[in-house]
Amino acid sequence: MTNFFEILVEVLKADERFFTEDGTLLRNKVYESAMNMDSELIGLLLSNNDTKKRFFAEVNGIYVFDKVGFGWVVNNRQFLPDSYTRFKNRIGLTDSRGDLISTSNDVVLSFPYKDCVLEGGQTKDDQKRDEVFYNATLAPDEVDRLLYPKVLVGARRYTVDGIEKVSAFDDSDNLIIKGNNLLAIASLLKRYEGKIKCIYIDPPYNPTSQANTFAYNNTFNRSTWLVFMKNRLEIAKRLLKKDGVLIVAIDKNEQPRLQILIEETFPNSDVDCITVVHNARGVIGTNFSYTHEYAIFVTPKGKKTIGNRKIEQEEIDWRQLRDRGGESLRTDARNCFYPIIVENSEVVGFGDVCADDEHPEQNEKHGNQIYVYPIDNNGIERKWRYARQTVESIINVLRIKKTKDGLGIEIGKDFGTYKTVWTDRKYDASLNGTQLLKRILPNTKFTYPKSIYTVIDCVNAVVENDKDAIILDFFGGSGTTGHAVMEINKQDGGRRRFILVEQMDYIQQDTLPRNVAVMKSIAPEASIVYAELAKCNYRYVEDVSAAKTDADLTTLLERVLNTGFISSKVNPAEIVGAATDFEALSLDDKKRFILELLDKNMLYVNLCDLDDEEYGVSEADKAFTRSFYGLEVK
Repeated sequence: MTNFFEILVEVLKADERFFTEDGTLLRNKVYESAMNMDSELIGLLLSNNDTKKRFFAEVNGIYVFDKVGFGWVVNNRQFLPDSYTRFKNRIGLTDSRGDLISTSNDVVLSFPYKDCVLEGGQTKDDQKRDEVFYNATLAPDEVDRLLYPKVLVGARRYTVDGIEKVSAFDDSDNLIIKGNNLLAIASLLKRYEGKIKCIYIDPPYNPTSQANTFAYNNTFNRSTWLVFMKNRLEIAKRLLKKDGVLIVAIDKNEQPRLQILIEETFPNSDVDCITVVHNARGVIGTNFSYTHEYAIFVTPKGKKTIGNRKIEQEEIDWRQLRDRGGESLRTDARNCFYPIIVENSEVVGFGDVCADDEHPEQNEKHGNQIYVYPIDNNGIERKWRYARQTVESIINVLRIKKTKDGLGIEIGKDFGTYKTVWTDRKYDASLNGTQLLKRILPNTKFTYPKSIYTVIDCVNAVVENDKDAIILDFFGGSGTTGHAVMEINKQDGGRRRFILVEQMDYIQQDTLPRNVAVMKSIAPEASIVYAELAKCNYRYVEDVSAAKTDADLTTLLERVLNTGFISSKVNPAEIVGAATDFEALSLDDKKRFILELLDKNMLYVNLCDLDDEEYGVSEADKAFTRSFYGLEVK
């Protein structure tokens, strides 16, 4: 069989699509091409007698391709077994039944289908990680344990008076959590399911350039990204209130596919894509200079959940309140003929609807007040645009207009429906994003955060009329969303709270310090609680990432075997006996192996294990965790 594998590789070498520049076979690309009945691949396989005999059956003179059998061969563990694969098989990685992989007939596809869960575990922008996929259909128990609520540790509260350790969470607190965002928002369900008014997220944009920070799986980058988003969107949907709104910032690279995914995930919602010009200078492409990105709004279908936009005074379109043109006469709507009362050049009230036989002048003086009627300069009695029973609702958008014939009334709304293209200079991400952040945090490493006004206008469109709203951002980044919420509260005295989740290490240098600084400046009455998901095996993931030498990894392997939670797919009895083979692996392969040993369900401590002494959770952390999840104190 080994010889046939070698023959197959030689056949595939004729198509450069299936190999990287360094000659590595793209196994998943080959599999995908076979499943799509790629004509060039089929032609290659037919050109060789061995592959033709193995993968085709002749039926009435027609060759039928056995793509299932081909897929089995391509995904077989013995296909291209490099030193690392041979080592894994020797030490005894086992399948779901406990059988050794080397003798198993199971075929597990690595392609990330939509019914899988992509965990996502970067802590640094430049860190690449082979992600773990749990198939929600084939391994529901693993997925359930992965998404259990997690223990929270290291909680401390920030106020204008300083920092204090806390053992209880208060509903008035804002919250910043460090940890894997999929697991963090799954944990939030226990306290916040159905309670979040607005979710604003700015996920990795997944560009095709070297600037891409989404480096989870380069072979199937796009599908990986979509799985990554799907898992999080499904939980976000559960967190939202019935009238809650999701807003997702994205650019051209994934907007079309993301919008389709959102429409599929939120079938009973309206989905609107807003264009935001955030870089008027443009980013040069092959044929066009890109100046914009998008904000996708997901709102309850058919319901008015987006408020009105504020129009600046100099942009207000003033027009006469007196109607004109067709059907503008008094006789067309008798409830629209009444006096508007003016005093000291301001509208102060409204008189009753005039009787049919009452014919006043355009302006009539009554003491210190002037009554203004909808009569034009030719003496024709017309009507106001608003009936008497509704006009009081617009008194704040009326003004007096002096003319040569007397006083007139104009209407100019300082609010309006949000448009789908936002072009204001305030959305400039350099001016009000990068430069603003550097004024707050001079040593920040962020190069292109969102304009604060982009986030303010997006979030305020949802929560303007809800001063107690909770706003969630589980791609916390530099902390712009928390900053925006405090700015909105400053404008109207609101009590809105934010929850930020960030798994990257810069949460300590950027996300948290920025929001603490803003709180002290404009929201002195507020408080921010910071906490972390309690690490279990994740501490070994960090140690693997930090390891620099073979000796470091040998020592780390011993620690993992002695104190870590090992995957059920590992036969630990064989590992010690294969020590020589482990030492022969490259530094990167040693890291890969140690990571595969770890039980990925135990990256963080589950809430159900809070009192297990093995995890060493302190009494203060236990108290805070119980308070946060609403559990009884023991």
